[in-house]
Amino acid sequence: MACVPRASGDFELTMDELRTVARFVAESAAQVLPLFEDIHPDDPRPRAAIDAAWEFVNGANRSRRQRVTSLDAHRAARDSATEVAKLAARCAGDAASAAYLHPLAQAGQVGHILRAAASVAHIAELEAGGDTRASSAAIEEARGRATPTLIDVLRRYPTPAPGRSRDSQLMARLDALLRASR
Repeated sequence: MACVPRASGDFELTMDELRTVARFVAESAAQVLPLFEDIHPDDPRPRAAIDAAWEFVNGANRSRRQRVTSLDAHRAARDSATEVAKLAARCAGDAASAAYLHPLAQAGQVGHILRAAASVAHIAELEAGGDTRASSAAIEEARGRATPTLIDVLRRYPTPAPGRSRDSQLMARLDALLRASR
């Protein structure tokens, strides 16, 4: 089982573990891709990023394709006409970049694992007119999809400090729930 090279003081991540993380992020992104495509039907960048993520999840080597499509999807997010489209495109970019999660004991790496799921919850809340029950349901759905392997990988990273943004708050909630899972 191939491992990602590690630096002193950090830990190992196997390709299987990276694929597990990428699957979780790609599943999140796929949930909201139609919302982006409804607003920007002629912009293929987020779909290409999710396709690149699935290619890796399904056994292909990490490649330049994941890096390029991730950057393109994040550019699509910046170009988006609405907050929902922006968040959806960013989820797609996160899916493609999950193949390159770093085995560094830095709290910022947690965003590469959980930000897309938190963004899906944020989108649910926005689509429900600000009703926090929608984001709570989405957080619970993501919690239900988290495998023991994903939770094990997450626990290798320090807990991030919660930020002020809604995505950060939702990510902190999901992070706490997953870390508390048995």
